[in-house]
Amino acid sequence: MNSLKNTRKGPFLLIGMVLSLLVILGVSILIAVTIGTTSIPITSVYKVIGYELFHIEAFKEFATGPVHDIVWMIRLPRIILAIPVGMGLAVTGTVMQAIVKNPIADPYILGVSSGASLGATAAILLGVGAIFGNQSVGIVAFLGAFLVSILVVACANIGGRANSVKLLLVGTGISSICSAFSSFIVYLANNKEGIQSITYWLMGSLAGAKAETNAVVVIIVLVGTAFFCTQFRTLNLMLLGDQAAITLGTDLQRYRYLYLLISSLMVGVIVYASGMIGFVGLLIPHMVRVVVGNNHKNVLPIASLVGAIFMIWADVGCRSILPNSELPIGILTSMIGGPCFLYLCLKKTYGLGGSNT
Repeated sequence: MNSLKNTRKGPFLLIGMVLSLLVILGVSILIAVTIGTTSIPITSVYKVIGYELFHIEAFKEFATGPVHDIVWMIRLPRIILAIPVGMGLAVTGTVMQAIVKNPIADPYILGVSSGASLGATAAILLGVGAIFGNQSVGIVAFLGAFLVSILVVACANIGGRANSVKLLLVGTGISSICSAFSSFIVYLANNKEGIQSITYWLMGSLAGAKAETNAVVVIIVLVGTAFFCTQFRTLNLMLLGDQAAITLGTDLQRYRYLYLLISSLMVGVIVYASGMIGFVGLLIPHMVRVVVGNNHKNVLPIASLVGAIFMIWADVGCRSILPNSELPIGILTSMIGGPCFLYLCLKKTYGLGGSNT
């Protein structure tokens, strides 16, 4: 595995990149809300938003009606949800690649997403967690991700202290087990509507975006992202390896456990809100590292914004590619992410964060 490269970037360069990406994010939101299968004049779109945000009397005619509902209740919630989903997947992917010191790690490889998926499948088709009411799917999805994280750590410690390789192998095995049980539940369930819902949900979609759900996802992802951005020194040490960290007086084990648990919380709420969306957590960190290097002080904030922008435009593509229909976003991200990731892998200079040294 490659050693951590010296990738110190000037603070002004980092600030400039972050500000530029924030501008691109803002422009993406303004453009994306005007695009969809239903053709609506751009002026009408912004009049709806202007009335809702600023209560401009001149736009009062757009306070209700089909145009208002499409813009304010369908398109805008989807865009708002796309931001934390893309951000959270990119950040957790970055963190998990550092935890196991492996460039192919992401929430799916380590089983966290599969645990959340199993929990949500059990909640929808078997009624598990019904005592939690309307939030049962989200709570059980989080519990699934959380328990799988604990299980991965516990199994990796059997027969000796866990290391990055054992975590990766155990996570891959448990991910397969969770996926198998999810499929088993779907196969046995005598609920056509539930099976159809789960099948579509497993392919990923932002169509179910709601203000209440969005608020929870935004808060958890932003707090988690902010936390990980403060942990860049420890994440950099993880790329150097346990022995190097110990010589510097840092025991990485407790940090691995903490980071896995926080990542499981983020992934759990993301999977609940949007289903299974692949390759974002795998691809975005690599794209960012090629540009800014391995230093997590630079990688994490840039990856979070790139992930948010990518997810907004992926959702736009899903709403626009097929006339009068919608493509599941997980299909589109895999179609884009798969070839891009293969290209990175086949580059002779490719490694964890760019060129081999």
